[in-house]
Parts: sequence; structure tokens; C-alpha cells
Amino acid sequence: MNVDRITSLFEKDLNVINMGLESFSETLVEQGVQSTHVFWSPPAGGDARLLEALDVLNSRKEEIDLANKKALEIIQKGKPEIIDIQIAIDVIPRMTARTVLHAGPPVTWENMCGPMKGAVIGGLIFEGLAHTREEAEQLASSGEIIFDPCHHHSTVGPMAGIVTASMPVWVMKNAVYGNRAYATLNEGLGKVLRYGAFSHEVIDKLRWMRDELAPILKKALERHGPVDMKNLIAQVLQMGDEGHNRNRAGTSLFIREMAPHLVRLDEDRETIAKVFTFMHLNDHFFLNLTMPACKCIIDGARDIENSSLIVTQARNGTEFGIQISGLGDRWFTGPASKVDGLYLPGYTADDAGLDIGDSTITETVGIGGFAMAAAPAIVQFVGGTPEDAMNFTLDMYEITLGENSVFQIPSLDFRGTPTGIDLMKIIERGIYPVINTGIAHKDPGVGMVGAGLVKPPANCFDEALLAFAERVK
Repeated sequence: MNVDRITSLFEKDLNVINMGLESFSETLVEQGVQSTHVFWSPPAGGDARLLEALDVLNSRKEEIDLANKKALEIIQKGKPEIIDIQIAIDVIPRMTARTVLHAGPPVTWENMCGPMKGAVIGGLIFEGLAHTREEAEQLASSGEIIFDPCHHHSTVGPMAGIVTASMPVWVMKNAVYGNRAYATLNEGLGKVLRYGAFSHEVIDKLRWMRDELAPILKKALERHGPVDMKNLIAQVLQMGDEGHNRNRAGTSLFIREMAPHLVRLDEDRETIAKVFTFMHLNDHFFLNLTMPACKCIIDGARDIENSSLIVTQARNGTEFGIQISGLGDRWFTGPASKVDGLYLPGYTADDAGLDIGDSTITETVGIGGFAMAAAPAIVQFVGGTPEDAMNFTLDMYEITLGENSVFQIPSLDFRGTPTGIDLMKIIERGIYPVINTGIAHKDPGVGMVGAGLVKPPANCFDEALLAFAERVK
């Protein structure tokens, strides 16, 4: 009977399912045999140390699942609201007149990349602590300036992420859990501080933002009352934004939200017009609202024992770093990556600095790169095709704890965005968080040169998993 079955197998057309080397499948196809290749790799890439760590963690699966269920629930329930605009030193915890906050994990002046050094120079000139590039560099290297990650102060900053004492910041409050988050106001694209530029034009714009833009928006916000950012983000995903590198709809919605209150202010007509024009010409204005909104949401899920949720992923242009809910404030870092992107006229990959910025906080809550399927037009800015954007989002469902109950993607039948990055699933499946980002010139003082996609370094996730296994065993 078994012989007959084997014989009959060769009397029919073969339809082979191939796992392993794709070349086996290609050879069969060349011989006229129908073959379907299944992309497969062993868990943890077959790394014995990581497999052993996963075995340890799977032995505590029930406790980890409960912790992650709690973490996801906190994310789902979080409700970030814009409640104010204040000066950084007045509201950011532990901020001083000589504190300079930066993006990413901790880094010293000596190890900072060009764009971050450029932004520090600009920040020190903006504060009046230095008047020239040379004075700023001397002060920065003197040991008199306190450099610290934005994330250590409930703050996030795009690209270089520099925040100094007298900069105005958005104040975001989680209406459910009470925690707060902060971010500066967005300057726009091109030659701006966050991309490492520090010319007189850059400093003058920062001073106008502090002295005119912020006070006027603050007054309008007081008339409006708290702004529900979760509701706005949900809307922009229906309108073609993903909340990280495409913010055209978000900026438009914010202008619409504030317009009735701005026009009723007792301010000079031309001054109000300048505020409207600035926001209108800056499609990324909304980015500095989505970032603290996501920071406000994800910080509620910090320090949950046994949770493998990634609560921070950030880059300083030298290193990429992550933090895990169940491992407190400990950073796990790897070398910052090169961005694969599209460049502005006159620039090439040779001009590009490495991956930088806190804006990957958006992906931790299920927007940004994780919601690219909602924003197919993003590929015109970062490269790829609309199909790529869809596939990036579909892949992210493989490494997340669940689907967002509010942020939805129309092209996926309004499926919730993949939300809550799970360290264990990343290692098990060999799929890493997708990141879309801007590109700064590698040298100080130049500014933006492009935008694109980047892969994070694998080693920081490996090291985090080993530490997590050691913690919970």
C-alpha cells in the first residue's frame, strides 16, 4: 500500500513546498516543477545563547504574558492631552540653566556626531552662553555643561533633540495616568537646529519662536482648553499620515483646531498671520506633538515587572539604544546605522550622518513606521513603493503585543495598528522594528540632506534579551 502511494506520487504533477535555501526552489522552477518557497529561519537565528534565554523566558510565559497584557492595556487606555506651552527650565524635571538635553542614549561631547555637536553649538549660542562656534565648542568640552538624554527628563527631541533652558516646550499630560511629557516646537525642515545647523538665521528663528510664536500659541491654547492628541492622531491615520515622517494632515488639523482661538486673540493682525504662515509652510509641525504624545502614552507602561515591552528606542547619531519595561532605566545600545534614503539635490550618501533622533518613540505606540500602510505617499519622502509601506506594517504585527484600539488603517479594513513592541518576539522571529527617518549632514552646521529607512543594530536587542532572561529566571 505504501509502495503504491509512493509510485502514484511520481505519476502526478509535483507541487513542492520548499523551506530553507531558496536556490532549491529556484532549481525546481527551472525544471518546470511548481514550487512555493517558504521563508524560514530558526528562532533567534540559531544562536545558542539566545535560544537558552528564550527557553528560560518561556518557562515563565504565564507571568510574562500577564505583565505584557497589563502593559498593552496601559497603552490602549492612555490619553495624551496638550495642556500648555512653557519654558523648559520652568517645567522639565531637573532642568538647569546649563543643562543640554539630547536625543538618544547617553553620549559625551567627545563622542557626539557632527549634527549633534552642531545643534549643541546652536543651543549654547541661543542661550547666550557663547557667541561664536569656537566659544561654544570650548564651553561644551569644558565639563561645565550637563549633557543628558531627553528621555531621562520625560522629554523627546527629533533628530539631534537638543533642548536648552529657555526654549519653549509643549506640555503633554496623560489624562488617565497623570504622567507628563515635553518637546520643543518644530522649526521646519532644511537648515534648522535639530539637523545640526546654527547660523544666525537658525538662531533668529528660535528666538522668534520663543518670543512670539510660543506666547501666541499658549494664549490660543488657554482659550481652547486641553487638546486630545489621541483623537487627532486617530484622524490623521485616516487622512494619509503615519505620524512620524508624514505630518501634513496632522499639521492641517492642528491649524484648524486652533484657528478660531488664534483669530480672537488681541494681537496684531500681521503677527497672527505670521504664526499661521509658519505652521502652514511647516508640514512637520505636528511631529513635535505626536512625539510627546507617544512618550506620554508609553511612559505609563514603564517599570512593569516581567514585561518584555520596549518602552524606548532612540538614537544619538553614534549609538541606537532601547529600554525595556521590566528592566527599568537600563540602556542597551549598538552602533547607529546608515540610513538608506532619498537625498536633496546636491547631496549623496557620502554626505549623510548616521541614524539620529528620539522620533522612534512614535513606533513604540503603533504609529510612524508601524503605520506606513496608512500613508503610502510616505514613500515619496523616504523611498520604496506603496507595496513596501503595506508590507512593513504587516511585518510589524509579528513583533507586537496587539492591535491598537484607536489607531486604525483604512487600507487594512480598519485594522488597529501593530502596537507594543515585544522584545521576545523580535528575537524569536528575527524581525526588527521598521524605522523611517530624516537624514542630517554628517558635519556640524549644514542641516538636512534627505530622508529614508533604517535598520536598527541587532546586538542591542540580543543583549536586552539576555539581561531580561537573567532578571526573570
